[in-house]
Amino acid sequence: MEVITGWSHRAFAMGDATCVGEARRHCAQAIADWGWPDEDAGRLSLVVTELGTNLLRHAVQGQLWIAFKPAWREVEVIALDKGPGMVDVQRSLTDGVSTGSGSPGTGLGAVRRMASDFDVHSSPQGTLVLARVRPEGVAQPALGVRLGAVRLAAPGETVCGDGWALALEGVPAGEGSLTARPRHDRLTLLVSDGLGHGPEAAAASDAALARFAQDPFAPLPALLQALDRGLGGTRGAALFLLRADPGEPLRFTGAGNILGRVMSGVYDKGMLTPHGTAGVQLRRAEPSTQELPAHAMMLVHTDGIASRWPASALAPLMPRDPALLAAALVWNQLRGRDDATVVVLKQEEPS
Repeated sequence: MEVITGWSHRAFAMGDATCVGEARRHCAQAIADWGWPDEDAGRLSLVVTELGTNLLRHAVQGQLWIAFKPAWREVEVIALDKGPGMVDVQRSLTDGVSTGSGSPGTGLGAVRRMASDFDVHSSPQGTLVLARVRPEGVAQPALGVRLGAVRLAAPGETVCGDGWALALEGVPAGEGSLTARPRHDRLTLLVSDGLGHGPEAAAASDAALARFAQDPFAPLPALLQALDRGLGGTRGAALFLLRADPGEPLRFTGAGNILGRVMSGVYDKGMLTPHGTAGVQLRRAEPSTQELPAHAMMLVHTDGIASRWPASALAPLMPRDPALLAAALVWNQLRGRDDATVVVLKQEEPS
């Protein structure tokens, strides 16, 4: 069994050239103790510089969102803007096409070449670029599911009151599947939203994550009650638990205004839990079920994201990396007054 504790992103608004330097130094300081070779640290520096300079010179309201994943020796950099978009994405990805004077002159094509993972989506409304950097020869772990998540602290806060964790447990191949096809993992996802925001909200979510890690595959009613007890003495939190077992429909439960959704190009169904606050007042409720059609993704978000958004907002991004989907939803549906978290799980296609 593996429990992945969620990472968070720090946002850097690209207002002038000093902002690019700030983001680059932020990365260098964070990986200083990771033991990266100089060549790999240099690749990360160039990726941040190129993406930041591109936003500064060509985009409206550009930001870099940066997350660190020490367990995977990985840095995730997401560049976002509000337009005007790239007229010819393929040409912009040609190695050597510069993003403008003042950058290394290597262009997005070199970002794609230097990054361990790369994805991009562009329209007149804005562009999103995802670049992950890991040391040469280091691969992402095989999870049995494609995972993408964005977690941002409320404006003015240094810590995020939201939290999330994903537990994965191996299942022998051929015993069943999430989609009636052979799979190798079952999973439980927890998303927590500590009441309010700031350090006390973060402490509530941390308590929930710590209790979750002790027994993430307990029956959902018992797990929810254990989380409720674990939040005693904190200000409390909204919770959402999602369980995927081979050969079974999805099951979910929780309390509060965290929302879930199952989506594909032809399917869209929401997942709602009862009102309440774990650690303060929690209703007893049986888990609900939800079908998971082939090719559908699972998405859970806190109330820092608008509760009503059209499926069409993500339709063009459905084939993309799940982190790009999560980023797009936060970028375009952010309320701007609270912590915000989106977790996206996409089924691995059978080989």
